[in-house]
Amino acid sequence: MNDNTDENTGKNETSQKEVAWERQVIEKLAFEAVSEQRRARRWSIFFKSLLFLYLLGIAIAAFDPFSDKSIKSGVTHTAIIDISGVIMAGAPTNSASIIEGLNKAIKNKSTKGIILNVNSPGGSPVQSDYIFHEIRRLKKQHPDIPIHAVVSDLCASGGYYIASAADKIYVNNASLIGSIGVIMNGFGFVPAMEKLGIERRLMIAGAHKALMDPFSPVNDAEKEHVQRLLNKIHLQFITAVREGRGKRLKNDPKIFSGLMWTGAESIELGLADGVGSIRSVAKDVIGAEETVNFTPKEKFFDRLAQQIGTHVGRIFSEALSPRIGF
Repeated sequence: MNDNTDENTGKNETSQKEVAWERQVIEKLAFEAVSEQRRARRWSIFFKSLLFLYLLGIAIAAFDPFSDKSIKSGVTHTAIIDISGVIMAGAPTNSASIIEGLNKAIKNKSTKGIILNVNSPGGSPVQSDYIFHEIRRLKKQHPDIPIHAVVSDLCASGGYYIASAADKIYVNNASLIGSIGVIMNGFGFVPAMEKLGIERRLMIAGAHKALMDPFSPVNDAEKEHVQRLLNKIHLQFITAVREGRGKRLKNDPKIFSGLMWTGAESIELGLADGVGSIRSVAKDVIGAEETVNFTPKEKFFDRLAQQIGTHVGRIFSEALSPRIGF
């Protein structure tokens, strides 16, 4: 009797364990299903939020509520074109953008004059030259619309190249002006490689394809060739400045040496014409105190796409590769 009771008790315990185990499995599966549903909902909300932000961005870009081109009807104004930061293709300040702004300002019937708001260390000789010649072209086509340059902190190299095309250049006494020269910079790693025992393996097709390679010794013939290039670009720069400034420039060879001067000194050298700000030039020189900024504004998504994935590459490229610039 006792044996049967023990046997039944054992069977019941085994059955209860199996039921408990099955219940645990079912509960676990149910919990995982609920968790999976929660994760799916979270991802759904995440992607829907991204879609919403994307559509919102497109709407903002389309309506461009941050544009500073609200023009009062019937009121003459001074158009402002910002030339700020490094002048370079792909940068916010590039020839296509500046030329677009200049033409829109010229075509506007309420524009009485244009101010180039310059605060730039320079940049690409090509981009600067494009803008210089467009300003000269517009001045010939529209001689009744004055184009002046107003310098805040810095007007150097390519920035001055552009400013020299203006009718007059106004500065602050503490502004820095000049740097009329051309630079090509880079690094030489050959001694460091020799100390570290690093072997340079370079294969080229074309005797000078690795021109000024930072990991190879300097080739005197290539160095002479590059110097000729720099001299020619420098002469182009000098010719443009002389064309723009004319007889106002003093006969001083240091002007084209790459040196910089304060705003007050630049006036004495004929690099600038007087002291003035955007407000004073708009009001007292052009005669239209109301200002409207015609600088094309870079769209948010264009800027984001341009910056993501390229910034680090640009840093390494500029660090390791020789660059010609103003």
